[in-house]
Amino acid sequence: MTDDQRAGEVLIVTGMSGAGRTTAANALEDLGWYVVDNLPPQMLVHLLELTEMAGGALPKLAAVVDVRGRDLFQALPAVTNALRAGRQLRVLFLDAADDVLVRRFESVRRPHPLQGDGTILDGILRERDRLRVIRESADVIIDTSEMNIHQLASRVVDLFSDVGEARHTITVMSFGFKYGLPTDVDLVTDMRFLPNPYWVPELKGHTGEEEPVRDFVLAQEGAREFIDAYASALHPVLAGYQRENKRHSVLAVGCTGGKHRSVVTAVELADRLAQVPGVAVRVKHRDLGRE
Repeated sequence: MTDDQRAGEVLIVTGMSGAGRTTAANALEDLGWYVVDNLPPQMLVHLLELTEMAGGALPKLAAVVDVRGRDLFQALPAVTNALRAGRQLRVLFLDAADDVLVRRFESVRRPHPLQGDGTILDGILRERDRLRVIRESADVIIDTSEMNIHQLASRVVDLFSDVGEARHTITVMSFGFKYGLPTDVDLVTDMRFLPNPYWVPELKGHTGEEEPVRDFVLAQEGAREFIDAYASALHPVLAGYQRENKRHSVLAVGCTGGKHRSVVTAVELADRLAQVPGVAVRVKHRDLGRE
């Protein structure tokens, strides 16, 4: 589905308490959806009016609606039917087996919102009865009984990401060791095994973004072999990140000052990693210009 086709799309996320609404909402938010949690159904009309006034600023809206709204929740089927006219509206219903839901509530030691003076199972059965109509009219039903949070998030990404949309973004960051290791990085590699252009008089004042330095670095023994091999080694890593629904990672590439070797390598690695399906690549030069 193209961006134009998704413009103004509305998704109502509902379902059984404990079935994964929060996980689904977080996954949608990571995909760029504007997510509103615990919204009374009656407020949906006003919210959609506001988004339409925003003129496309919020092209993808997801509203989490559930029994926390108490008596107001009963209006959801009627409100949903009314909103479907002229809008790209879908309903995502999250479900799980009763025994699974009981175990999930017991593991977090929280009561079911509808159990009152009864048991957790009493609350689940009351909720299931209230949700029967909306479940029957749902566009997408996900049974999370056998899923962990990562599997559910991946399923949501599969269903609601745009065709061709990146499932993982990696930032390739060059840096200089003499300025310290960058914080919050996932992978670090060291290019100081290559000769330093700093000691070549005609290259000292240039950077890795310039062709003479690039040609010098890539002409060194082992340079291209390392870059090719390292990029290939990262392919299964990035594929694994996508399976585990890890949306972002940072690869730090270091040399002495962050001006020559690391800059060239970061750009070369980014070009190769951009070919990995489902991956978007950004390049950042942390220390370029510091000397």
